[in-house]
Amino acid sequence: MTAHKEKILILDFGSQYTQLIARRVREERVYSEIHPYNYPIDKIRDFAPNGVILSGGPAGVYETGAPLPDPAIFDFGCPVLGICYGMQVMGKILNGKVDASSNREYGRTRMTITNDADLFRGLEATPGATLDPDQATGQALLTIPVWMSHGDKVVDLPPGFTLMAKSSSAPFAAMQHTSRRLYGVQFHPEVVHTPAGKEIIRNFLFHICGLKGLWTMKSFVAETVAEMAERLRGKNVICALSGGVDSTVTAALLNQAIGVNLFCVFVDNGVLRKKEAARVVKMFTESMQLNLIPVDAAARFLAKLEGVTDPEAKRKIIGQEFITVFEEAAATIGGVDYLAQGTLYPDVIESISFRGGPSSTIKSHHNVGGLPEKMNLKLVEPLRELFKDEVREVGRELGIPEDLIQRQPFPGPGLAIRILGAVNEADLAILRDADEIILEEMKTAGLYTQVWQSFAVLLPVRTVGVMGDGRTYDRVIALRCVDSLDAMTADWSRLPYDLLGNISSRIINEVKGVNRVVYDISSKPPSTIEWE
Repeated sequence: MTAHKEKILILDFGSQYTQLIARRVREERVYSEIHPYNYPIDKIRDFAPNGVILSGGPAGVYETGAPLPDPAIFDFGCPVLGICYGMQVMGKILNGKVDASSNREYGRTRMTITNDADLFRGLEATPGATLDPDQATGQALLTIPVWMSHGDKVVDLPPGFTLMAKSSSAPFAAMQHTSRRLYGVQFHPEVVHTPAGKEIIRNFLFHICGLKGLWTMKSFVAETVAEMAERLRGKNVICALSGGVDSTVTAALLNQAIGVNLFCVFVDNGVLRKKEAARVVKMFTESMQLNLIPVDAAARFLAKLEGVTDPEAKRKIIGQEFITVFEEAAATIGGVDYLAQGTLYPDVIESISFRGGPSSTIKSHHNVGGLPEKMNLKLVEPLRELFKDEVREVGRELGIPEDLIQRQPFPGPGLAIRILGAVNEADLAILRDADEIILEEMKTAGLYTQVWQSFAVLLPVRTVGVMGDGRTYDRVIALRCVDSLDAMTADWSRLPYDLLGNISSRIINEVKGVNRVVYDISSKPPSTIEWE
């Protein structure tokens, strides 16, 4: 882990918004990390945060087995901000009283600020803010729109705490203990539905925690290259290079750090897009002049996948076979102890259920949850702390061509998880042709770089159609196109009807075996971006 000068620890109590908190902090150029609510206090001391944020969560603080942190977190010495359930945790542990609300608040509501000295300073100009007479005192007080999502509430403040804000059903919508620098808010400042949320988070980071916002991608590059050069001095490293943004940036970082000791291995696993292998080899030997070792392992991957229909099994098979190929390549090179790969922070969050924590595993990523328990190579993952948009900024700092930086994400398991059911050559051919048409049309329309991902999924169903004067009974392609910042949440892209029509027409007319195209209009959550 890179030694960051400024950092915020986020303790996760299972909120759907926890990743948003991390993003909002990073947007202010302050490094943040998410850990489970029961993260040991000695590890917190080792992490040495400048501030701690307690996330929301679905539980009630008095429920049996309710997630609670080590109480020592409140005496750690750095500021603590509790959000929603995090505020209730603070209230319970510090001897306040939390109770079920008779009027639950879900959604937008207005909150009246009674103390704007610290956390709520400077909110007068935020959207929706007004000065309204307080019903109890007649004094003009600032009210702002906020996003609530709670059933419980603090009904008695802990000793030493004072009121900061109230709402119609939460008499203590925000509280503070100024000398201990402890703050609790019942609403969610991290969501866009709280217009003043960004200012509130800034106040916590810069006014209360005293930070300056020193974490930039330029500083990340300098620190990471220095760290990798020190850690890997004189060592041979192989880098898993797929041609995507993540592995490309990983390779470029390590190339700066260790130069000739880096060996980039590109594996054709048999489930790549149309002509992808040739494109990648040309790209990295000509554009980036990396030491590239291409490996054609298509037959062995497809043999391992034969008859496998469970998506988790597919991911784990591919992850394990990748490692086998890399270890074979390492043995051929000789003297290789390390494997570098482009693991990102969302991969880690989605793949690993926090031990003892409330968050559940969504799916195993082939380069995290899909790895075998025993490996001969030690992992090097310089991007493990970053979100995708941050990785793209690192790529720009490294001078990587923009067409490489702007490539849409492509999953490590490739088309294997875009074929619902067992993988075979015939279905791969159908899917490759459909996928190529989608990418061509998105680029022609000038929308390829405007969306997060656009791709085809081959469904395990057949439908009746009419082509010419004859009946067909052929396959269905689902078009998936989403907008996102980091893949943690996503919404379906509102593509122009004419573009959807062109894509559908071309696929049905040009891809033999397909007679129907459907458009997936699911968001994440509750769906995931990939179908498997």
